Amino acid sequence: MSNSTGHVSFKHCTEVGPLCPVEATVLGYYPNLGVNAFLAAAFGLCIIGLVGTGVWKRTWGYSLALSVGCILEFAGYVARVQLHANPWNSGAFQTQICAIILAPTLICISIYLTLKHVTLSLSPALSRLRPRLYPLIFVPADVSCLVLQAIGGSLAASAGFDNPALLLTGDRVIIAGIALQCAVLAGFGALCADYYRRVSRWVRSGEATPDALATWHDKKFRTFCGAVAGAYAGILVRCVYRIAEMAGGWGNPIMQDEPSFVVLEGFCIVIPVVLLTIFPPGFLFPAMAAREAQRFRGKKGGTAGEKAEPVASGDEGQKTPEALSV
Repeated sequence: MSNSTGHVSFKHCTEVGPLCPVEATVLGYYPNLGVNAFLAAAFGLCIIGLVGTGVWKRTWGYSLALSVGCILEFAGYVARVQLHANPWNSGAFQTQICAIILAPTLICISIYLTLKHVTLSLSPALSRLRPRLYPLIFVPADVSCLVLQAIGGSLAASAGFDNPALLLTGDRVIIAGIALQCAVLAGFGALCADYYRRVSRWVRSGEATPDALATWHDKKFRTFCGAVAGAYAGILVRCVYRIAEMAGGWGNPIMQDEPSFVVLEGFCIVIPVVLLTIFPPGFLFPAMAAREAQRFRGKKGGTAGEKAEPVASGDEGQKTPEALSV
């Protein structure tokens, strides 16, 4: 990273000393050992929980994305623990920047998978989109955010100490990726809110089917939806914070304020991950878990899984009540 003040260059700094003060690093501080060790431990425990429930209940796609996101978060906070010992550790700095920036994008994939299963279990006809389109639209969009942020992180990491122009380019690409992620999250949230509104009106109208009513009033299902909503809110807040943090360039005052990072990055991601870990669909939303397991069995056995998935294409065979068509 570029670390120079006036005519003083810190390009050869490898540890803190009289000529290499901690204030000259990009972060400008010693990362708090206790907080970062706690976050690393929390993500580590979540990895164990997610892998365990994912294998047990066979929620392969949902659990895989969450687990990989947690692994990156774990690696990022382990790197910050290393930075506490030596803030000039360039390898640890690059690891924490890349891992912590990219991880929430993978966690979002699991959230995007849920709306398809919610609509299939309640009423596909009330959805603005066919249920199978939600992952087909939002997962690739999320991956594009991931690619942009990965490119930006790579450019910033390769800029070293002598290429501020490339460093700035990397920063801007990362911002573009996070801004796109905010837009994708906002679009997904709007569709979720719209679907909730339409289903609520449908339930109040007395036209809802017995199966839909049973799912709608099921406490486990509502708990799972609440956990997903909480996770969504936390990640959205984090993304907005990251745009503000990166907008000022490397080493700006927001980036050098650890309390805001801990709250708006660390806890705004660890809380969603904990929610999604302790409230898994395998226990609280069995229909989603069954479809996930069925889909992967279908991939092994040809098209059998596709035939068995209920109303996967959306509103075929159902009519949206006229009163609820807007």
